[in-house]
Amino acid sequence: MATSTILSTEREVELRKPIDDYVGKIQAQIDELRHDGTEKAVNLQNDLDNLKRDRIYTAEEKAARQAQLKKQLEEAKAVEAKNKPQVDKLIADAEAYLKAHYKTDYFDHVVASCQQEKAAAQQKYQETVAKLEKEHQATIAKLSDAKEIKDEKYVHKNRLFDAKMQRDQELQNIKDRRHAAFDYKYHLIDLLRLSKYTFAESMAQRWENYTYTFNSRDFFLKNGLYIAIVIVFAALCVITPVVKGVQLLTVNNILNILQQASPRMFLALGVAGLILLAGTDLSIGRMVGMGMTAATIVMHQGPNTGSVFGAIFDFSGLPVPVRILMALVVCIVLCTIFTTIAGFFTARFKMHPFISTMANMLVIFGLVTYSTKGVSFGAIDTTIPSMIIPRIGGFPTIILWAAAAVVIVWFIWNKTTFGKNLFAVGGNPEAAAVSGISVFWVTVGAFVLAGVLYGFGSWLECIRMFGSGSAAYGQGWEMDAIAACVVGGVSFTGGIGKISGVVVGVFIFTALTYSLTTLGIDANLQFVFSGIIILVAVMLDCLKYVQKK
Repeated sequence: MATSTILSTEREVELRKPIDDYVGKIQAQIDELRHDGTEKAVNLQNDLDNLKRDRIYTAEEKAARQAQLKKQLEEAKAVEAKNKPQVDKLIADAEAYLKAHYKTDYFDHVVASCQQEKAAAQQKYQETVAKLEKEHQATIAKLSDAKEIKDEKYVHKNRLFDAKMQRDQELQNIKDRRHAAFDYKYHLIDLLRLSKYTFAESMAQRWENYTYTFNSRDFFLKNGLYIAIVIVFAALCVITPVVKGVQLLTVNNILNILQQASPRMFLALGVAGLILLAGTDLSIGRMVGMGMTAATIVMHQGPNTGSVFGAIFDFSGLPVPVRILMALVVCIVLCTIFTTIAGFFTARFKMHPFISTMANMLVIFGLVTYSTKGVSFGAIDTTIPSMIIPRIGGFPTIILWAAAAVVIVWFIWNKTTFGKNLFAVGGNPEAAAVSGISVFWVTVGAFVLAGVLYGFGSWLECIRMFGSGSAAYGQGWEMDAIAACVVGGVSFTGGIGKISGVVVGVFIFTALTYSLTTLGIDANLQFVFSGIIILVAVMLDCLKYVQKK
């Protein structure tokens, strides 16, 4: 193996020197042109921004200072505009030089050197291992005492581990060297363009950073479950046409999956906030049944066929839009009342959400079943679904409701103080309390938000199913919602999760259920698949948590 291509640090600096000299000379000219223009404009703009927050000046002094700064800013921008053509020309010159020389004169040599260094490191490791094995065998041959032999094996194992760690450190240094050589070009461009990159340059840097930090163990730990589910789904797509004679992966089936997933999206988004707080909610399914029943009663076609605590309701005399809105409000209010109660007990008495929401589950199911005698209330007005979730050209617009919910909850999580506090409390409630965050109100707020989403989801499901509300509807939906969050990466350890993960989790479970149903798998066996997925998802989540600890 030739080692002549391996670059010393001094030789690498020599290769890069012409690039540094040429681009550095241009950069010095650009900096000089920017001194009284762009650089001064940026500083003046910062002074203006700081002046707005400054309270040491009187209003008159602030106005005078502001007028002075604005005048200077206009002069700086004028200089910037005057020098811009010359600056652009210099930047183009430097970029053309980098394009012509950076890769061929410098980077390719570093890459070739790194390849040689990597091979040399591997060979050195193999030779070290062979030497250690030979020495170990020679030492073992001289020993007869069992304890001494055991000690020698332990020492030998440690020596092999040290050799491996030395090899890994050398490989990492080589990887760092190549990455630094790649990154240096963008450092020069950063200075030239003031951190403005083209789309292609941004993508190149993202890909380089991804490959540089890629770790196969972490990758499979994070994505192994998704890969397995995709493989299972792909297998179902192949098996279903053979067994059932129907294609699974069709546009119509995909739209049906999205349509079924839409109401469940609201439920998953609601419970995701509670899981962020290291909690859960066992009452989701019963809230769906309660919401479905209430919405059906309000939107029923004609007088209700069932009674509530012995009373027969008839809202058919109200205009349809009023009944639709009234049903939504009733669903949201009922669900929010119960989630707020659970949230209060959880926050005030440090009760685990498992207990408070289980109590909710029992109370809700008992009240709804007792008050309605467990009967179904039939169908809602047939004009309502076409008003709220019409199909436009075959496209189910119920999907748009779910998309809107995703956007709104994403905004709440990522762009509001409440959302930031939610992650803070979920990650470390004690530290959050010390920093001035009200753990009580954040917890109650998360439950209130969940109640609003549950109410909206049950109302939407009622419209999708044309009513037929009963207390038993929604049984087991809490497991689907929780499982979707866990599969989507919302950690039960608290403070970790993304909305995109919740969306993926909902789609995965809905698609899997739809596929198994199409294949004719018994509904009871489908619970087995769901249970296995949940178990593996939580196991991977726990492994990630243990690894961080």
